[in-house]
Amino acid sequence: MKRRHFCATVTTLAAAVIPPLSALAQTKTPEAGTDYIKLNKPAPVDTPAGKIEVLEFFWYSCPHCNAFEPLLNQWAKQLPADVAFKRVPVAFQDSYLPQQRLFYALESLGLVEKLHDKVFAAIHTERQNLVSEQAITDWMVKQGVDKALFASHFNSFSTVSKVHRANQLMTAYQVEGVPALGVAGRFYTDGSMAKSMERALQTVDFLVAEVRAGR
Repeated sequence: MKRRHFCATVTTLAAAVIPPLSALAQTKTPEAGTDYIKLNKPAPVDTPAGKIEVLEFFWYSCPHCNAFEPLLNQWAKQLPADVAFKRVPVAFQDSYLPQQRLFYALESLGLVEKLHDKVFAAIHTERQNLVSEQAITDWMVKQGVDKALFASHFNSFSTVSKVHRANQLMTAYQVEGVPALGVAGRFYTDGSMAKSMERALQTVDFLVAEVRAGR
């Protein structure tokens, strides 16, 4: 599942509410080296000027990522206009590659919003083994996606290029487990460091404010 174990406990996800930045004043301020790390070498950033990039590193077959998804979705809906949120599928080993391609195929087909959560549900609720291109393709056909169309996106040069960049980002942010979060090419946090994924998201809010303030 991961290269090291994360304590990614997320309680009452469906009902959880992420506190706004002002609420952080009522809790302990996130600390470098404890709740997050500052990268020694900046990671690549692909956002327009004036935007602050936030990345979520995930793997469809990771149960912690599945548990985190409802909380993350709620948080993402509340983001200010100057934050650009992106998902980055990871591949710690070759067996993860088909699921990386799946995400980027969904992205190029404009189906992330419609099918991203359904992939998690298929794997973790329905117990479908979506680890091979054939199994993934069969599942996509059942979702009403044309087989040839999906194959063209799954195997496209664009998808391969995005997978390559995802792997570069994973290395640049020194991701060792998922779910994990990167901010502005400069900061990294996860549930292990922050002690929960709720706290990790609060830490991201804090770091976004720091970047916005020029610190």
